Amino acid sequence: MEALVGHGVERILINTHYLAPLVQRYLEKSTWMPWVTLVYEASLLGTGGTLLGNREFFGDGPMLVAHADNLTIFDTGDFMRSHASRPTNTLMTMMVFEADDPKSCGIVELDGRGVVQAFHEKVAVPPGNLANAAVYIFESMVFDMLESQGKSEIDLSTEIIPHLMGRINTYKTARYHRDIGTIASWREANKSFPLMPATAQNALAWMDVRASIGGELDHVLNRLLTGS
Repeated sequence: MEALVGHGVERILINTHYLAPLVQRYLEKSTWMPWVTLVYEASLLGTGGTLLGNREFFGDGPMLVAHADNLTIFDTGDFMRSHASRPTNTLMTMMVFEADDPKSCGIVELDGRGVVQAFHEKVAVPPGNLANAAVYIFESMVFDMLESQGKSEIDLSTEIIPHLMGRINTYKTARYHRDIGTIASWREANKSFPLMPATAQNALAWMDVRASIGGELDHVLNRLLTGS
């Protein structure tokens, strides 16, 4: 949120599902809520399904899509400029990073222009360590591909991106990026993530949410951390 709002992004859509009231409560108390539209999904539509289901929100221009189980710092403006100057015939820009554990990531192979030629999703012996960061900028024509699926639940990573080989520009981030989709990686992120210049209001919003749920969040985290 800080990277987006701090670099001029004016409209942000967040889809919620698990613990949705907690996400909403935090955002409503933060400084970021004026930029946010929340969409609750009783049944998850997948990364592509959410885009298709909210097509009117995105309009006809390019859109930035980020998976929320990543913790990342990047220059939003520089990312957008990379997309604007992308090679001819590319339809999207994918943020990539150097992975510490390549076999746990989607590894990409690039040509001399930085365009993706092959994609290896979590293979035992990956051909390098340059990984998909799951932060993208798509042109609006991606909606034609989504609609061609003929269904509402669609995954970008498995059903759309594999069909775009040779048409994906890349942008390498040399700053911080970590997948926090597992408890082990989340714990490591708590040690390594650099402090961001968040406002006092946003910090207090988080403290207030923790207090208002009477230890429920601590209980959930303790169960996850202990595996009980």
